[in-house]
Amino acid sequence: QVHLVESGGGLVQPGGSLRLSCEASGSINSIDWYRQVPGKGRELVATITRSGMTNYANYADSVKGRFTISRNNDKNTVYLEMNSLKPEDTAVYYCHARVSWSLDYWGHGTQVTVSS
Repeated sequence: QVHLVESGGGLVQPGGSLRLSCEASGSINSIDWYRQVPGKGRELVATITRSGMTNYANYADSVKGRFTISRNNDKNTVYLEMNSLKPEDTAVYYCHARVSWSLDYWGHGTQVTVSS
């Protein structure tokens, strides 16, 4: 069983920054960040995938240039650095681990609120 714990959410003013962390109970090659607003489906925000010694990162168009996903393999932790935050970034952010096509895990989420 893989356990994921998100942290780093909070209240920030528009234009501010936050860094989210996802701590995993082991080394996971593929980690995603999703976000969800009540009443709407979860949106894929960013992914990071390790293949061999290479990490591949991808971002939703809505966050490109503002968010950066990275990882510390020694700590089994993935980060989402969020800059130039906008009110529309307000959501619960979830960490998602893809172990295989038939097995994945979700964290409990961390709230990010962007408001003046």
